[in-house]
Amino acid sequence: MAQNIWEKFDKQYNTEELAREVQEQAQNGGNFTPVPYGSYEVSVTKMELTESKAHDPMVTIWFKVLNGEHKGSLIFYNQVITQAFCIHKVNELLRSMDTGLDIEFKSYRQYAQLLMDVHEAIDGKLEFGLEYGEGKKGFATFEITDVFEVE
Repeated sequence: MAQNIWEKFDKQYNTEELAREVQEQAQNGGNFTPVPYGSYEVSVTKMELTESKAHDPMVTIWFKVLNGEHKGSLIFYNQVITQAFCIHKVNELLRSMDTGLDIEFKSYRQYAQLLMDVHEAIDGKLEFGLEYGEGKKGFATFEITDVFEVE
């Protein structure tokens, strides 16, 4: 019976990606130190529509700091998108990345594909100035301030 549970987990989770991330953590010391609020030059290493712990649709973006004291550190953007205002916030962030793609929500299936298209359009091609701060209610804020073409 227990064997079926592990097979279920192997199917449910991307174990290849998880194993790669574990190796990456080991190479980077495995310690997570939050990046303080500030201005950073970043690349995007991950962008996807995923499921939150509460089983809601959530946009996840991983920004990798490219230089300075926090070089190599990740800044995590997670936004549950069950309300129009939240989708609008993600749309605005995506539009500020200047990909030339039409950023619009029609369905979750379509939005998942859009996020993959945006990531493909920027991966290895664009980097960003990111203003990472704290909003009025204590939530993290993310603003793209510059777009840089990778040479």
